[in-house]
Amino acid sequence: MNVRSQVSMVFHLDKCIGCHTCSIACKNIWTDRKGTEYMWWNNVETKPGTGFPTRWEDQERYKGGWEKKNGDLELKSQNKSSALFNIFHNPNQPTLDDYYEPWTYDYQNLFNAPEGADQPTAKPISMVTGEYINVEAGPNWDDDLGGSPVYAQNDPNLESLTPQQREQLFATERLVFFYFPRICNHCLNPACVAACPSGALYKRGEDGIVLIDQKRCRGWRACVAACPYKKTYFNWSTGKSEKCILCFPRLETGQAPACFHSCVGRIRYLGVLLYDAARIEEVAKLPDDELIEGQRSLILDPFDPEVIAAARASGVHDSVIESAQKSPVYQFVKVWKLALPPHLEYRTFPMLFYVPPMSPVMASQDGGVIDHVSGDLFHDIEQSRVPVAYLAKLLGAGQENKVRYALRKQKAVRWYRRALTVGDVTMDVAKRMLAEADCSSDEAEAIYQLTSLCTFEDRFVIPPMHREEALQMMEDPLEHKANAGFGFVSAPHRGM
Repeated sequence: MNVRSQVSMVFHLDKCIGCHTCSIACKNIWTDRKGTEYMWWNNVETKPGTGFPTRWEDQERYKGGWEKKNGDLELKSQNKSSALFNIFHNPNQPTLDDYYEPWTYDYQNLFNAPEGADQPTAKPISMVTGEYINVEAGPNWDDDLGGSPVYAQNDPNLESLTPQQREQLFATERLVFFYFPRICNHCLNPACVAACPSGALYKRGEDGIVLIDQKRCRGWRACVAACPYKKTYFNWSTGKSEKCILCFPRLETGQAPACFHSCVGRIRYLGVLLYDAARIEEVAKLPDDELIEGQRSLILDPFDPEVIAAARASGVHDSVIESAQKSPVYQFVKVWKLALPPHLEYRTFPMLFYVPPMSPVMASQDGGVIDHVSGDLFHDIEQSRVPVAYLAKLLGAGQENKVRYALRKQKAVRWYRRALTVGDVTMDVAKRMLAEADCSSDEAEAIYQLTSLCTFEDRFVIPPMHREEALQMMEDPLEHKANAGFGFVSAPHRGM
């Protein structure tokens, strides 16, 4: 057992209001420099939709992630024979058109336009060429367009639906959408790290954050092609690749990442998980229908004495083990099984999990009594506006039963709380729903507390990073006294 710690995340999609505050917070801190204009380390997409970059989930086109070949794991984007040729030309990378050409506006025209009958306008100007452009795309360009024939109907996840389900999904009276915020998943088995020819990408041993060494990066961009989530970007100004760093300088000082801290809907949770690194390859070779339980089996019980002993033997600090025991991510993912990883079939084992969103509950009220179209207490999950098959394609590696389990438990908790506070649902019915959803009253109360009444400290259990111990393996820690962890203070530049 090779126990390691991993800073992990949960996004509660049922609480996301699509305000993009997280995106702006990240943009203002990390990607407001020359060459990063088109980068959005944090973006919020509308689903169904094509996403950012366009159709990033279409791995027939982009060939990201891993695949099983002859019993072994191989990168889809390259192999040993093609890696050399891909350095000079990689046909699977997204182009700037797949993202968008960033623009600003000619504000001077508003102030200096000659007097006339028409209101002057600020024309869009490309931030790359400086020329006037006709804006055709942008990050989350399909914002709120749940029924769009251009965006929503081209969502790759719709391939899992039957023609009848597609028709129902886009019928006017059933139109629906939900928000899907995305950052780097800081995967356990990152394809970007495996693909890098120069070894610039690495996964920090003490917390699992995936970073790019700007001094070693040579701008081959193999990481861009290999990442199936397209969360690695190329800086055209410095000639280096960049990606979300999970605000590790903030984490090292006990602060939540900027996008987490600024989240208006309080959908984000952060904690540390203990996992068995020795079994990653074994689990990554499992069939698609076993991947979710396989990844859950990698996550270890932080209360188990054997796990604690193995963690200490691996150099995991006691304070990190204590943080793992308080982790909200462990509760959502391992205990309650409410949170699921996105597109686990890519076999990168993302450490960002999502609680699937609930669709509107279809019922009628007559004389103070709620009436349903079916005797099944969970009928609206099966007949929801967002088909379970669609959510399973996005979050369940195609396994509808995993998504259905999470949705049923969420609904049972809602009804239980409704019986306690409103009273228009009898407690007998609520407890029957809890039983059918594999949930006890105590568990329902714990889920309610962490999702509705959680404090800042409940949502973000940040483990002490102990950078002094990590640095001792390579350098004198006194040289890094008062250093937040940036590694170097000079800006990256092109060349060697």
